[in-house]
Amino acid sequence: MNHAESTLLSGSRPFLFGLKIWQSRFKFDQIRQNWFGSGILLVTSVFLAFFLIYPVGVIIIKAFFNDGLTFQYFELLGGNRLYSQAILNSLLLGLVTTLMTTLLSLPLALVNDRWVYPGKSILSGLLLVPMVMPPFVGAIGLQRFFARRGTINLWLMDLGLIDRPIDWLGSENMFWGVVLLEVLHLYPIMYLNLSAALANIDPSMDEAAVTVGVPRWKRYRDIIWPLASPGYFAGASIVFVWAFTDLGTPLLVGFHETIPVKIFNMISDVNDNPIGYALVVIVILLTVCFFLASKFFVGRKEYQMMAKGHVATNVDRANSGAVIFIYFLILGTVILALLPHFSVLVTSLGERWFMTPLPENWTLNHYSDVLVNELSLIGIKNSLFLSGAATILDVVLGFMIAYVIVRRKIPFPEFLDALVMIPLALPGIILAFGYVVTYTDTVLDPMDNPVPLLIIAYGVRRLPFMVRSAIAGLEQTSFHLEEASQMMGASQWRTLRQIVIPLVTANLVAGGLLCFSYAMLDVSDSLILAMKDQFYPLTKSIYALFLEHGKGDLIASALGVIGMMILTVCILTSSTLLGKKMGELFRS
Repeated sequence: MNHAESTLLSGSRPFLFGLKIWQSRFKFDQIRQNWFGSGILLVTSVFLAFFLIYPVGVIIIKAFFNDGLTFQYFELLGGNRLYSQAILNSLLLGLVTTLMTTLLSLPLALVNDRWVYPGKSILSGLLLVPMVMPPFVGAIGLQRFFARRGTINLWLMDLGLIDRPIDWLGSENMFWGVVLLEVLHLYPIMYLNLSAALANIDPSMDEAAVTVGVPRWKRYRDIIWPLASPGYFAGASIVFVWAFTDLGTPLLVGFHETIPVKIFNMISDVNDNPIGYALVVIVILLTVCFFLASKFFVGRKEYQMMAKGHVATNVDRANSGAVIFIYFLILGTVILALLPHFSVLVTSLGERWFMTPLPENWTLNHYSDVLVNELSLIGIKNSLFLSGAATILDVVLGFMIAYVIVRRKIPFPEFLDALVMIPLALPGIILAFGYVVTYTDTVLDPMDNPVPLLIIAYGVRRLPFMVRSAIAGLEQTSFHLEEASQMMGASQWRTLRQIVIPLVTANLVAGGLLCFSYAMLDVSDSLILAMKDQFYPLTKSIYALFLEHGKGDLIASALGVIGMMILTVCILTSSTLLGKKMGELFRS
């Protein structure tokens, strides 16, 4: 080694020494990051094991084991005509709702994807308005509008279209009343999924078909539909399970021959009547079978694109005739969808309403009654606390899970993603029933104090929304910013606190608002777990007030409007922050 080489080597020693220190520190950080990812995986797995998998497992075990393996509960279930009819009704309710939601949402999504017209952004936003109120609340107002001497019949008789009242909500029509409410509430979920799927299609594929003269209808059949079908089945799965397992709407409409209502009626005597276990297992099996069938149908053939999400060049500008058709289609849908909202609002403002299409007088007294009625105040106070606590749980845990998944801090992050998405496919009534069965006579006994389980139930069921929202934000944030921060000596926690979290704040706020609003108006968990007046959440208070004689339904309507206003603000804010990413939250 000559003198020059020796001098160069000696001069570079400090640099090499510093490089070795940085490399060793970087390896230590990698090990620490792996511990961070493993810790999040462990916490999430334990949390979901105790409050998702274990309760469901207990129900399945109790359904099949009683001093040994047995199928007697299922034999009793199959031999009872009332239970068999309830299963059939719930299946039909889910299938018919999914079909009608598709027929309503598909034209709307195609029109908004392929046409540009004045006021498009405003009208597209109006299509999401029905999401601001669960059909459970809308059923209260429709009871007055569609009663034998209600608004609709009186209007039709005044116009001379009918001679005597139609029993719209009679026993033979209750099924369609529930379907109507479900469709008008759930079509935005289908619309969001279809819109997101259509927006992700590479327009060059459709343009190539146009170039060779393929007719529009054939392009939709052979190109657009196959590429959009995964998004459709994602929405269809949610709609079916939601309608199939909905408890509140059939309960208030009076259509009690459904599985959820039967399960609800068995909560108080589940140990004396174990058929409830078999009913819950039937719901689980049918739900899983539907999801697997939809996955199989989509997975039979792969549809891949070279690119997606480009700006389409074949979007048409609607002429005057097309604009009239689009306005008629969208505004007609919105007006029809807002009928339950309008009915609840009118009921909450009406006074001296008897044998007239609309109230003779209008008043705000029912809203004043909300502020003095003990049951309504309990519901508002409890829901604000429970929903707030569940939202904090979702934001903290959901962000950590999303960070581990996106930054791949653990091997096979897809496993954690799939684990967290399970609650989106699991009906709320199953989880609530499982909590009652599993944690009765323990420190978490819901009959004594349901607050811990209500917070956990709200949090578990909305956790997928938070994770999806955080993932959407993290995927748009460059990982190089975090690398640069850590190379400059910042710890991982400081990098998260000062760089990552500020960059995804909008997504965290949007996801948190959705978690909060949907927890505020949760139905299944609230109706089943809250068994004492002092623990009633908002929806349980609405249900209890609706059953009261006198002004109970009027106060319940006013309370429902207040809940609707809270949900409106939350969803509009989330939609503004997330844009088209909103549809990704409703995928399982």
